[in-house]
Amino acid sequence: MLVLEAKLYGKSRQYRAIDEAIRTSQFIRNKCIRHWMDKKGLGKYDLSKLCAVLAREFSFASRLSSQARQSAADRAWSAISLFYDGAHKVPRKPRKTAPRNCKKKVKGKKGFPRFKKNCRSVEYKTAGWKLSDDRKHITFTYKNNIGTLKLRSGY
Repeated sequence: MLVLEAKLYGKSRQYRAIDEAIRTSQFIRNKCIRHWMDKKGLGKYDLSKLCAVLAREFSFASRLSSQARQSAADRAWSAISLFYDGAHKVPRKPRKTAPRNCKKKVKGKKGFPRFKKNCRSVEYKTAGWKLSDDRKHITFTYKNNIGTLKLRSGY
């Protein structure tokens, strides 16, 4: 897999649009975790469905691409599944004992999924952006009005 890290150069309105996209992604992740907390027994696909509901309910959420919204829901599900020992399904019955990740004394991060306050990323997987042929410019093509930014990059 090729990973390209870059520093972006743009105008202040473009930076504001990027910040809005990041805050929207964080909002969707936090809403997914809250939804999971309120309604126990939800799965990954229930959180994915919630993304479409949030886009209809909040106009700023609809300006973020659907893949970026799904990515935020995937990040929320990752935090939830880590809580349950990396399992792919959350048990339907509420637990009376400690979660498996804590009970088995698995090393690393564990504990109840937390809300993010200072998230600094938004993930555009395959759609919503276009890299120029010379790899010196990136254009965000979704409706968030970011436009074309200059890249200074390395591998």
